[in-house]
Amino acid sequence: FPFLLVDRIIEYNPGVSVVGIKNVTINDNFFPGHFPERPIMPGVLMIEAMSQVGGAVILEPDVKGTSGEVFFLAGVDKVRFRKPVIPGDTLVMRMTLMKMHKRFGVAKLEGKTYVGSELVCEGEFLMATGSDPQARFLYP
Repeated sequence: FPFLLVDRIIEYNPGVSVVGIKNVTINDNFFPGHFPERPIMPGVLMIEAMSQVGGAVILEPDVKGTSGEVFFLAGVDKVRFRKPVIPGDTLVMRMTLMKMHKRFGVAKLEGKTYVGSELVCEGEFLMATGSDPQARFLYP
């Protein structure tokens, strides 16, 4: 908080894939401005939520080897928004590790987000890990 966009991890396969959920509510702080008459979750925040879920795969100690690291979103490709996400929707975000270059701390993930059985967002994500002296307080 205030930028955590994942409510829960519901499936976890270390070093392979992870599924997380975000319950979208009218109380989310972005809706008053996006848009007052027709609230729609901003696409950039869906990308951020998917990245946060994907970080669980690459921060797994068996994959990277240390717990004092954080991840950074390094790029997105082939992102498509298929349907608007509105208050009351539950995002189900599945992130799958495609490639991991441990030596460089870089990973490529495929992400798909659903509301019910409908695909609402998909794309490829490039993530990078890095040391952060404050990380020991975030990831005990």
